[in-house]
Amino acid sequence: MTGNPKKLKERKNDGISRRQFFKISATGAIIAGTGTLMFPRFGAAQQKTLKILQWVHFVPGYDKWFNETYTKEWGAKNDTEVIVDNIGIAGVNARAAAEASAQKGHDLFLFNWPKPDMEEQVIDHREIYEECIKKVGKPIDLALKSSYNPKTKKYYGFSDSFVPDPVNYRKDLWDSVGMYPDTWDDIRVGGAKIKKKHNVPVGIGLAPEIDTSMAMRAIMYSFGSSVHDEEGNIVFNSNETLEAVKFVKALFEETMTEEVFGWDASANNRFMISGKGSLALNAISITRTAEKSVPEMEKNIWLAKAAKGPVRRMGLEHVMNVYAIWKFAENIEGAKKFLVDYVSNFRTAFLASEYYNFPCFAKTVPDLQKLVAYDKNANPPDKYKVLEDVLDWATNVGYPGYCNAAIDEIYSTFILNNMFARVAAGRMSPQEAISGADKKVQAIFKKWRAKGLA
Repeated sequence: MTGNPKKLKERKNDGISRRQFFKISATGAIIAGTGTLMFPRFGAAQQKTLKILQWVHFVPGYDKWFNETYTKEWGAKNDTEVIVDNIGIAGVNARAAAEASAQKGHDLFLFNWPKPDMEEQVIDHREIYEECIKKVGKPIDLALKSSYNPKTKKYYGFSDSFVPDPVNYRKDLWDSVGMYPDTWDDIRVGGAKIKKKHNVPVGIGLAPEIDTSMAMRAIMYSFGSSVHDEEGNIVFNSNETLEAVKFVKALFEETMTEEVFGWDASANNRFMISGKGSLALNAISITRTAEKSVPEMEKNIWLAKAAKGPVRRMGLEHVMNVYAIWKFAENIEGAKKFLVDYVSNFRTAFLASEYYNFPCFAKTVPDLQKLVAYDKNANPPDKYKVLEDVLDWATNVGYPGYCNAAIDEIYSTFILNNMFARVAAGRMSPQEAISGADKKVQAIFKKWRAKGLA
């Protein structure tokens, strides 16, 4: 089979080959009369352990379901003790680096964005994708571009789900100026009117944190700008990038305040729920939190699709879940089976996440559009209907190409965030900031290309 992820397809179960999903040991899998691969029942003599690390979910109910219900039931069915550890998003990368350094840690490690720089430390996850394809159909392109390296032909992770990043806005304030945040220019003009009339600013981060990373890339992509093209050629220093940077400067000066320079990843949540902001880019964690804690504010916070720019309507995923199985994991086969089973039952996870985690295998939630069209906890009940066509406007870090190790380092070191912030704050001219960022981009790509990973 070729390395092209577009050629991943269902296989006929017509016998056992050396390229099948799991290697079969003397005491391992059993082949039924139909030729279907059966997973081994772990530990007839000794129960096995599966250690999973997950970041703390923004919807607390999801962690409760995953940790206390799903994994317990799965463990009982598979003679496995499942141990789940949760840490804050800010600590994920450091924990991963520590486990890789020690060559010891969890069997299954959940990143909240792609980590291709860890490729040499993890197994090839191709077999998991192939088994899921046989069970539930093909994955979305967003998942493949967030877990596959076309240079090495290796799947450095497995994406089960992603989190949309719509526009969260105060409908009462936007109605008061007779506007709707459909385009980036609408956000600039309408945000300025609201700030002038109500002294309530727009809240889009300009800080070294992940929400800013997503927002700045959404603007870049919608203006026709990107770091590299579909073939991986660097195209960053362009007129399109210049226009995007100029726009962000105008957006900041006309609609925002300096507090956005010091934000962390949860600042825009607090900003909107407290009533201090007119608009933010974020997942539905804002509205879900408000439903439970500030219902009077929640009824005024509505959702819109990612804003349209001069070239296209494009937004990033707010979170891209990428599971990784370390090469040094003690229970690799158990981790593989867990992921296949989890995806096969993903509709339950979608509901437990309160529509936060969207499926990377669309057929696992066949009634998704019906579910998001009516939610009894939302005010109004059709608030989440705007997410029904999210795949038309959600994309990956590294668009229009794949997320490779160079793209990840640029993302993780906040090079683009700092570029936009320096211009918005008046510390650099747009072209000066772009040129400085471009030098760093070129150096990072050169480094990773020398390693064969970009």
